[in-house]
Amino acid sequence: MATTVADDAASAGASNTPADNGPFRQRLLDGLAASITERGYRASTVADIVRHARTSKRTFYGQFSTKEQCFLELLHADVGKLAEDIRDAVDRDGDWQTQVRQAVEAYVDHIDAQPALTLSWIRELPSLDAAARPFQRRGMQLLTSLLMNLSDNPGFQTAGLPPLTRPKAVILVGGLRELTALAVEDGHRVREIVEPAVEASVALLGYRH
Repeated sequence: MATTVADDAASAGASNTPADNGPFRQRLLDGLAASITERGYRASTVADIVRHARTSKRTFYGQFSTKEQCFLELLHADVGKLAEDIRDAVDRDGDWQTQVRQAVEAYVDHIDAQPALTLSWIRELPSLDAAARPFQRRGMQLLTSLLMNLSDNPGFQTAGLPPLTRPKAVILVGGLRELTALAVEDGHRVREIVEPAVEASVALLGYRH
């Protein structure tokens, strides 16, 4: 494989994650995540972040120049963790349809832990200014590269299935994101998307089987 999840994650965060990632910085990231759960990203203020982080605005501005910068770093970390969760959950030597279910289950488990954060990633990130655009593209590249790599493992090779192309991986990721957003916005349990997500993924991955 030309790239790995770790390689893509490093690339995705290269321009967004500074060297100083000490305990105060992590507390502020956690503070923003808590505020997003409580109020949503747009309604969250720096005052909300430092309240949850139990620190001061001075500390915040010593770590981040803006709320948006904090948001982008938080999402970078979350998308990287999502990719790692999926990769670790999949038995690469197993039946390919079982792998699909494992990947979807890992995705849903991750989202279910912080659905408001995922909704902000899907809905709020695209509405930010142009500075957020490169991050959005790198996040998509990370997840699509993960799917392409997973579909090139022994389980898929045994079934005679070629790896996903980038366009089809984008379709899978984009469709799953939208399905997730609709479930969260409508107040449904995130786990309700497991079966339709598995069925759609199997259909797209296995149409040549």
